[in-house]
Amino acid sequence: MLRFPRLLRWLLLAGLVICLLGAGVVGAMVYAVNARLPDVQALRTIELQEPMYVYARDGELIGLFGEMRRYPVRLQQVPLRVRQAFLAAEDANFYEHGGVDPSGIARAVWLLIKTGGQERVPGGSTITQQVAKQFFLSSEYSFRRKFAEMLLAMKMERELSKDEIFELYLNKSFFGNRAYGVAAAAEYYYGKTLDQLTLDEAATLAGIPKFPSSGNPISNPERARLRRDNYILPRMAELGFVTRAEMEAARQVPMHAAPHEPRVEVHAPYVAEMVRQQMVDRFGGDVLNKGYRVTTTIDPVLQAAADRAVVDGLRVYDRRHGWRRPEQSVQIPAGADPRAIGQLIRNIPPQGGLVPAVVVDNGGGALHVVLADGRELTLAGRALAWTGKPAAALAQRGDVVRVRPLPTDKPDAPPQWELDQIPRAQAALVSLEADTGALRALVGGYSFAGNKFNRATQARRQPGSSFKPFLYAAAFERGFNPASIVLDAPVVFKDRKGHEWRPQNDTGNFAGPMRIREALVQSRNLVSVRLLDAIGVDYARRYISHFGFDEASLPPNLSMSLGTASLTPLSVARGYTAFANGGFLVTPWVIDSVRDRDGKMVFQEHPAIACPTCQTAAVPGQPATTTSAGGKVDGFDLGPASPAPAAAGPGAPAARPAPAPPDAEQATQPLAPRAIDPRVAWQLASMMRDVVKRGTATAARVLGRDDVGGKTGSTNDHRDAWFSGFGGPYVTTVWVGRDDFQSLGYREYGGKAALPIWISYMQAALKDQPLRLPDPPPGMVKVVVGANGRLLPGGDGDGGIVEWIKAEDLQRMQEDALTEPEPQDSQQTPAEQAFDIF
Repeated sequence: MLRFPRLLRWLLLAGLVICLLGAGVVGAMVYAVNARLPDVQALRTIELQEPMYVYARDGELIGLFGEMRRYPVRLQQVPLRVRQAFLAAEDANFYEHGGVDPSGIARAVWLLIKTGGQERVPGGSTITQQVAKQFFLSSEYSFRRKFAEMLLAMKMERELSKDEIFELYLNKSFFGNRAYGVAAAAEYYYGKTLDQLTLDEAATLAGIPKFPSSGNPISNPERARLRRDNYILPRMAELGFVTRAEMEAARQVPMHAAPHEPRVEVHAPYVAEMVRQQMVDRFGGDVLNKGYRVTTTIDPVLQAAADRAVVDGLRVYDRRHGWRRPEQSVQIPAGADPRAIGQLIRNIPPQGGLVPAVVVDNGGGALHVVLADGRELTLAGRALAWTGKPAAALAQRGDVVRVRPLPTDKPDAPPQWELDQIPRAQAALVSLEADTGALRALVGGYSFAGNKFNRATQARRQPGSSFKPFLYAAAFERGFNPASIVLDAPVVFKDRKGHEWRPQNDTGNFAGPMRIREALVQSRNLVSVRLLDAIGVDYARRYISHFGFDEASLPPNLSMSLGTASLTPLSVARGYTAFANGGFLVTPWVIDSVRDRDGKMVFQEHPAIACPTCQTAAVPGQPATTTSAGGKVDGFDLGPASPAPAAAGPGAPAARPAPAPPDAEQATQPLAPRAIDPRVAWQLASMMRDVVKRGTATAARVLGRDDVGGKTGSTNDHRDAWFSGFGGPYVTTVWVGRDDFQSLGYREYGGKAALPIWISYMQAALKDQPLRLPDPPPGMVKVVVGANGRLLPGGDGDGGIVEWIKAEDLQRMQEDALTEPEPQDSQQTPAEQAFDIF
């Protein structure tokens, strides 16, 4: 009788010791783990990864970049019904417990023991524990990790409020398809903001975090529906969050989630990618996840016009060269219905507004096609007319063709479709503000989806005759002027090895002696070659580099006169700004400002501007002053520092009033460095306006503006077609060519392939813009060109060709006319040699 109580006492004592040892072990574990727990206060200031937003100058969205799609929201911004759906799905007692749910933990521990920790098991984790895991712990399934999660959850409950924890959960949780946070999930799956969600949608979203990849309503709608209808909605009704009637109504709604990408309001993918690259270069690779808001210089109206001009211009060009073979073919399975056929081309992206379609029949004079979404179209008559071929000769069953919807004046009219094809040629358009260098529109190719190569900034192509204004500017610096006479006649050059070079005009004929103005208007190659030979290649390269070109990229031979340098459209447009802004070199820029997620300014651009009434800055970035431009730059005399004195004799200009000082805003901005003499810039701009009035770009007269000027450009075998020009405040360059450097086709000159695109864009860009026709700058005189090419001061009489030239050029000519001719071996200026040496 006594032995049993003694045994009992020993058992109780042993149990007590075990309990004490267990408590000690648990205490030691708590101490060891707790000592390594992170500081949960950091959650108050933690920066959730958020994408980078790129906006146009008016705030419209251009692009979104980042590994995650997330839009952090405050808890107060989440509707009550949405919050209740997540509480019902994940943790109904969230606002009552202290961070852990004992019954749930016991269930999870038992399952871990049962599976030996080798399998994933549900249960146990409260919302607080999930937040602890999301921010601080790994996904390892073990007792140690679970224990740390519990301790960390209790610590969070002591130091953070329930609303703070719930807000972190709603913003951090993964919802599949790169959507993080409930706001991003609402946008992606339903294209809605949180306040627009219906009950069935809120319940569906609440069921995603448990199985974000395999149970979201797009990847597995049936599994998502079962979780919504059999668990979350009934649980909401059980907790009193909704009525039974509301629950039943929501359960009757079919699953209707679909992918919704952020709505891009301005289509400028090449610009968006440029900005992404510049932001990474400036702030590092992690910048794409910091929620920065980047405002660009892009004008939405001009960008839309540029995109439309390129697409339409390439379509017109391409149709001149007829229908080609379909781009590819697919094998249509026997008995396939339209939806199954459409699936064959689901991975072929639309390009330039052209969508892919599979030909299923070409009988009856029509093409019967199926789109990727399963829609069936019949193309006949007008839809095929432009090809000039019967339907049977265009494509066969299984061929993949392109179709485009035709515009209609009636919004409710059924869409009409037309057969089309992706052009072989590519194009680039760059439009800059002449005075600031701000990029207002850029298109880098026909379709960013088809090829992400940005031809506006990366393609180095020969500009052909559009390079001639830079050469003419160098010649004017050496004493030539628009009235100088140069011989347009055959010429032969020999190198040291005896190889001959015989440059030719595009027309194949010769005009004899002609004024330089007419040579540019008619784009005479031989005049350009003679000019370069007269002023010297080394001199010309150094001078032309002032337009922003790398001197090393300019050919060190006479071929440079024909535009054989390899230049990007952006660099050519930059060079042309000097002609339009009075001779300043502005730097193109696209990022105007950068703000962080809290709206704090991180970066603000302060561009160096062109200011003809300001003192030339010796160093780019120097503040502007109010004296007139002039002085020497890099050894070149770029004009007088003050208005030139009146030239002797009749025709000298009257004294000009001092230019008005710049306005206050202009005076505080840095001043761009001077590139060329403002008088040379004015002369070239005047000559390029004549190119439009009566030269190779007369098609641009349709714009009806006197301030429009520019220059066409073409290269050998018509591989490249260019037009660069200006009007109003803008300078715009258009290039057309093929990526494989093949010919564009017979007589596809710049005035035929590139100029129509330029005109289409400028019609929109110049709308409501005032004329920009600056007066001749100080230091110029008006002269009349005599029949023998002599320049006579004056120009106010009747008849005669009038020119404006630099005052010192006229003075030198007058002095030369009063002196005896010097011996043949005497020194002469290049302008004086120009006719004699040929």
